[in-house]
Amino acid sequence: MKVLFVLKKSGYGCNYNYGTSGLLNSAKFVVDMLNHNGVEAKLVVVDDNNDIDREVFYFLPDTVIIEALWVVPEKFEVLKTLYPNIKWIVRIHSDLPFLASDSIAMSWTFDYLKRGVAVAFNDMRAFSNIKDISHDDNVLFLPNFYPFCEILNQKPSPSLNIGCFGAIRPLKNQLIQAVAAIRYADSVNQQLNFYVNGTRCEDGGESVLRNLRSLFANTKHKLVEITWLDRAEFLQIMSRMNLAMCISFTETFCIVAADAVTVGTPLICSSQVPWADGMSIVPATNASHIANRIGHLLDSKETIEHNHKKLSEYSKRSQDIWLETL
Repeated sequence: MKVLFVLKKSGYGCNYNYGTSGLLNSAKFVVDMLNHNGVEAKLVVVDDNNDIDREVFYFLPDTVIIEALWVVPEKFEVLKTLYPNIKWIVRIHSDLPFLASDSIAMSWTFDYLKRGVAVAFNDMRAFSNIKDISHDDNVLFLPNFYPFCEILNQKPSPSLNIGCFGAIRPLKNQLIQAVAAIRYADSVNQQLNFYVNGTRCEDGGESVLRNLRSLFANTKHKLVEITWLDRAEFLQIMSRMNLAMCISFTETFCIVAADAVTVGTPLICSSQVPWADGMSIVPATNASHIANRIGHLLDSKETIEHNHKKLSEYSKRSQDIWLETL
């Protein structure tokens, strides 16, 4: 069995390096896992539709997985004619609330299925909904895999550093998380350093960032904007956080949350993170509740261990699903 994963180059802003994107890391994790389990897998990054044929010709895979929605449906008529024995899969990394902002999402999804191209979702809810509507066996569930690891040694700062990392978007819900963090810091009379990835704004994220800047300009606390980092550097930054916040309105996995658990940083998140421990989960729009939970989680090593266990169990199930599906 040979599997080729194909991603498209893209960028957001002058400081964004595609080589460090969450989508790329997600694909790498799966490729490494498959190779470890005896499935020959390869990951390539191409410029556009026209590069797919070349990569398939060189590798001659049994299955090609296109990561995310970027290949026009008509292209598969050409590719399936050239390679009739290859199984083609387009893998979508968003649940329906996020997909709703992409005007081609539903059109392309059903166009793929009509052409005999499988559509896989990394989210069980999106998979179930589209499967139930389409009644098509080519709708698949291929969840995220995160590498098994021990909890690394956390070395948090003595000051109150809270990380709310990842792309800045309206559905990531950063503003109310900042308000909750400020409310907690004020309640314990601590100086807050609130970290965000200020160079990665998407889908209206520029407005969110402006509001974050204005919010902190009117407090004694500090908004710390860092650039998009490679994985090793990011884990170092995350290990120095006292808390990670991932209280998003929509998620399908959340690598940022998983990275927090890996380095032993307490996590507070929404119910959208499918593997998270219940003590880490809070209502996404209740700043008072979020602020109160921050205090409990900062002192709870048990919750870190529970999250690590649940993340490991999720990844084991994901590994089994991939190996059974391919």
